[in-house]
Amino acid sequence: MDRPRILLVDDDAAITDALGPYLERSGFAVRVAADGQGALDEVSHAVPDLMVADVMMPRLDGRELVRRVRARRLTLPIILLTQVGESSERSAALDEGADDYLNKPFDPHELVARIRAVLRRSAATPGLAGARTLTAHDLVLDRTARRVHLAGREVVLTPKALTLLEHLMLRPGEVHTRERLLATLWGLDFATPSRAVDHRVAELRRELHDDASAPRFLETVPSVGYRFVAPVGSA
Repeated sequence: MDRPRILLVDDDAAITDALGPYLERSGFAVRVAADGQGALDEVSHAVPDLMVADVMMPRLDGRELVRRVRARRLTLPIILLTQVGESSERSAALDEGADDYLNKPFDPHELVARIRAVLRRSAATPGLAGARTLTAHDLVLDRTARRVHLAGREVVLTPKALTLLEHLMLRPGEVHTRERLLATLWGLDFATPSRAVDHRVAELRRELHDDASAPRFLETVPSVGYRFVAPVGSA
């Protein structure tokens, strides 16, 4: 099985030189970027399974990096590292789209535990998480360009529908409750009443010409949620 791919982003070479090999020994495949701009370049080349990024960096800091990654509608999990320990800083980073937050100095064992926990929460099918392109039948999703084609024709989706499609294609065959999708993709708690998921599923079915009674892509699981039923490949 492929090792989870980690992008480690820090301008302090002493940290990356020590932490990179430690993460490798812990079972991860590690790439390193020296700042936020370098990280964006790496993500454009190949989307990792998870990013660990310092907050204070030249050219592009960690929080701006999170904002730009999220602006691309990527579901890439991100853990931020910082020397600032105030709760307001942590809350701001999480609100902007980080998945977890760890204060420096930290125990590398704790970072590995955090990485594994975040990966479990956002687990995609092995081999798909780092793929640039996802395919199912005649459907093609380019994760880097944020474009979708069906039978060679471009399909224009709203940003949230595209993010939902990507999330489901990364986990084919898995049943997703509406509540979990709302929490993961919309940031809404389970008690918040919303038809947002159903509306975006309806959009996907309309644009992908997918019949709910005989689905090629999106299956409704009664009283539970949705499942992507087509086999998914990567490129």
